[in-house]
Amino acid sequence: MTQTDTGKAALASAPLWRGLGHWNLYFLVKLLLLWQGYLNLQPLPNLALAAFLLLPLPGRWLPRLRLLTALPLALALLYQDSWLPPFSRLLAQPGVADFTWAYLLELAGRFINWQLLGGLLIVVVAYLYLQLWIRFTTFTLAGLGWLALQPLVNQDEASANLVATPAPAVQVAPAVSLDEQLQRFYRTQQTLTARFPASAGASVAGTPAEAPFDLLLLNVCSLSWDDLDEAGLKHHPLFARMDLIFDRFNSATSYSGPAAIRLLRAGCGQGSHQSLFEPAQKQCLLMDKLRDLGFGTDMALNHNGRFDDFLGEVQHQGGLGQPVVDLQQMSRYLLGFDGAPVRRDGEVLNRWWQQRLQQGEGGRVLYYNTVSLHDGNRRVLPDGDTRRASYRQRAEQLFADIEQFFDRLEQSGRRVVVVLVPEHGANLHGDRMQIAGMRELPVPAITHVPVGVKVFGMDIAGSEPLHLEQTSSYSALAELVARLYRQQTGAGTAPDLNALVANLPSTQWVAENAGTVVMQQQGRTFVKLEENGNWLPYPAK
Repeated sequence: MTQTDTGKAALASAPLWRGLGHWNLYFLVKLLLLWQGYLNLQPLPNLALAAFLLLPLPGRWLPRLRLLTALPLALALLYQDSWLPPFSRLLAQPGVADFTWAYLLELAGRFINWQLLGGLLIVVVAYLYLQLWIRFTTFTLAGLGWLALQPLVNQDEASANLVATPAPAVQVAPAVSLDEQLQRFYRTQQTLTARFPASAGASVAGTPAEAPFDLLLLNVCSLSWDDLDEAGLKHHPLFARMDLIFDRFNSATSYSGPAAIRLLRAGCGQGSHQSLFEPAQKQCLLMDKLRDLGFGTDMALNHNGRFDDFLGEVQHQGGLGQPVVDLQQMSRYLLGFDGAPVRRDGEVLNRWWQQRLQQGEGGRVLYYNTVSLHDGNRRVLPDGDTRRASYRQRAEQLFADIEQFFDRLEQSGRRVVVVLVPEHGANLHGDRMQIAGMRELPVPAITHVPVGVKVFGMDIAGSEPLHLEQTSSYSALAELVARLYRQQTGAGTAPDLNALVANLPSTQWVAENAGTVVMQQQGRTFVKLEENGNWLPYPAK
């Protein structure tokens, strides 16, 4: 046999390099979803999967074994490339198992994007037709390779401009720079404390002075400026009745327990998510500081507080006691997303107020939490059946209840300060990264909440609310309360709103959930999905 014949025989016996076949469709669809902003595609893992599929294998059983191995790998990689939270995060949320079946079905339906499915159908048909003439493997590998090279191509530009553009899922912000800013933010926040007096002053008789007003903190679940805009309620009369409105208040999280703890620890600056579940210094605990100043403290809920151990968290991490309003004798207003009854806000607030009037003088603080606007709640009908209640209907009822409660406070003539401070938004319309109702990523559309302050019985001047336009968070609220206390224990004159809000703490926009951080920088929003992950520009709606 000649050398030429030997070479031909060796070439004929060599493994045959085939293309990706129908796997091209998997990668091409992911590239298209990346282009539309629906995926955060990771080039190197996808290239590794493509290489695994391209590697020529002898016989019939090895290729079949590879197929069985590749299918779960491809599904896992697709999940990892999505904007869905890490699977470990889902497993760490036992509360999801408490959702009603009706709510779970509703959530499942929101994952269906008919417009996107129609587009994918067109892509599939086009691929099946064109594969007869076009070698798609070349385009697939070229696309993945181009993505893998982008960080190197844009490295200099990213260093100069802090972030690289264009594609949000392809380019990442330099992790070191934004990580340094985040750590600097934490260090700065650790130095902040609200300037409450060390203790209550003495009255004329030498006994400790009574707190000069009542303070009501209305912590509302699922209410953001974005939700109000979506529901057509941004200009509801309730907000016109406020004396002060925080236009750019950041709730700093998109889940109820952490939001409540942040409010109840407003005496100090904003810490990390992990710090919420560590022991707090006394000056951070808002209720403790107010108790030192002579306030009595109460808590009331319009729900049982069992979901995700909300009640336990605000008690252990926020310094609260047991709820003081018994809900057992109240009728069901809503059936909660977890199947538990939800009471009417007006009824709960009025019951607390009746109890408050029986306690006589001396200021009290009420922490009130309501889940009336939570996603998945259903209205209870007279016959005991339930039906879906729109967000707008429930919001209008909540606002009407608060306005009626305001009327009662006004008629009483008592000195009362009410702070409406939502926990987070409902994410009514969702975006490309999160379906409607999903709040895993605490982006500004969810954490930008309408905070208002209403003062009763102090002859405050002005008929229009004063708007505070700077970026603020809980430390500004605590400082506002501390200043108001000082004003009212001094000369006792009408509050000077301009003096109260002058130079309140301004807080950089940082929001967190477990394992997720969102930060605004130079007018853009960045998200970090894992502790050691990259910062990704969050796409616009």
